[in-house]
Amino acid sequence: MSYDIEPDAFEVPSLPGSVNVAADEEDAQERLGRDLLAAAKHAVGRRGIFHLALSGGGTPMPFYRRLMIDPLFREMPWSRTHLWIVDERRASFDSDTNNYKHIHELLVEHSDLPGANAHPMPVDQADAAEIYEEELRETLGLGGAPGDTDRDRLDFVMLGMGPDGHTASLFPHTDALNEEERWVVDNDGPSVVPPPRVTMTYPLLNAARTIAFYVLGSGKAAMIDRIATGTDGFETLPCKGIRPSRGELIWYLDQAACGG
Repeated sequence: MSYDIEPDAFEVPSLPGSVNVAADEEDAQERLGRDLLAAAKHAVGRRGIFHLALSGGGTPMPFYRRLMIDPLFREMPWSRTHLWIVDERRASFDSDTNNYKHIHELLVEHSDLPGANAHPMPVDQADAAEIYEEELRETLGLGGAPGDTDRDRLDFVMLGMGPDGHTASLFPHTDALNEEERWVVDNDGPSVVPPPRVTMTYPLLNAARTIAFYVLGSGKAAMIDRIATGTDGFETLPCKGIRPSRGELIWYLDQAACGG
């Protein structure tokens, strides 16, 4: 593992992958944004297209807003980007609990992302998971050289971490944690905060080229420490199930999330 931390800062928890600790939220946004932009440019240069999967929740929304207004990120190739949603609640598109609603308002409406390249989860359909997986499999095969076996992957996945250690809508002790083939599934159970969810699974997420955990605030410090030092498995702490098979894992934290 590696660390990117200011010289006078404290030592951060020993998390899998790379750990990038920022002084505060604004600094964390800039670090994540620069890496996102670099990944997007690289993907477009190599394959002509960039597949980005975003999570909802309160933490990343200010970052999404900054992507639209900060000159640092003006070169983001939105016109060559496909935007995917990591997980979604079974809530209508106009509901304030619908992740895509907020991402659409902050990003899609204000970028030159083609309408056909925005991929909300069709949660109004009973077979939403099957529909979304088929769309992913068909679309991820586009771009790159013919016969390229390395193109059926997401380029960049942005994940958060819940207070119970869940990520995406992969909640503790739910069936979705043990899925080994499907890319997208329904998920529900006692540990799932209602309503029921549709979520990307470990097989798809772990195949991504870059997985970025974006975790801020003192309220997450105890869970960060538990993931770093505890013995719980992914069934109890689903964040631990994020183990890239061929890509990189980067944690973007502020000092508060590290207990500072």
